[in-house]
Amino acid sequence: MNRQAANFIGAVPGNYDKHLGPRIFQGYAEDLARRIARTRPAKALELAAGTGILSRCLRNVLPDSCELLATDLNQPMLEVAGKKFTDGDRVRFELADATRLPMEDNSFDAVACQFGVMFFPDREKSYAEVARVLVPGGHYVFNVWGSLQGNPFANIANRTVEELFPENPPGFYQVPFSYHDAESIETSLRNAGFTETRSELLQITTTAEPHEDFARGLVFGNPLEEEILDRGADPQAVHAAITRALKRDLPEPMPLQALVIEARLGG
Repeated sequence: MNRQAANFIGAVPGNYDKHLGPRIFQGYAEDLARRIARTRPAKALELAAGTGILSRCLRNVLPDSCELLATDLNQPMLEVAGKKFTDGDRVRFELADATRLPMEDNSFDAVACQFGVMFFPDREKSYAEVARVLVPGGHYVFNVWGSLQGNPFANIANRTVEELFPENPPGFYQVPFSYHDAESIETSLRNAGFTETRSELLQITTTAEPHEDFARGLVFGNPLEEEILDRGADPQAVHAAITRALKRDLPEPMPLQALVIEARLGG
């Protein structure tokens, strides 16, 4: 994984889950979970599960008989995820690199990934790994963020840090919002062995208020804080600046835009 993905540690998971989860991730997690449920898997795998937002949604809609394995590269994220489940929930957590999955061939009927593919350093290899662990005819359902322009919250946060650090702006927000070309993604999936692919630009609305809390997630719920500290600056000052910019420029309700991809493996 790249540096940004590997640094979801320390206080980041808690801030990510509390301040970003309900605002920008929950709605899309519910959508992905419904799509996975329609494939009726007996065994399902989640990649880049993070703090378990999609994991919880999957477990809510999948039958009790379905085995669910949620994986992530970072143990601190999975520790937060585990708190969303009881001993009676049929879910396991495991550390795994999505480009080198430690599972046997033909192990799962469905694979899901919420907003993780953008961080994979070798996306084509990750698609090949998913194809390897899926049974013939299995399904891969995932989403990626749309553009910065299609997601005003991210555009505002990115613009604010560029204004604060004009000579050396932090680059975190360039990563998750730079991989959304549907044709390119579908071509890569077909090259990995998927015979049926479809993509949908899904727009939803949510609330950003209170803006102070949302801005806390945008600064302290990802590796942006580390990039700010690397520049000898105060993350609290950046938090205050992003809060002001959100209050001034962000529409309410807040629009979100993501690309949802559904792929079926040949066989």
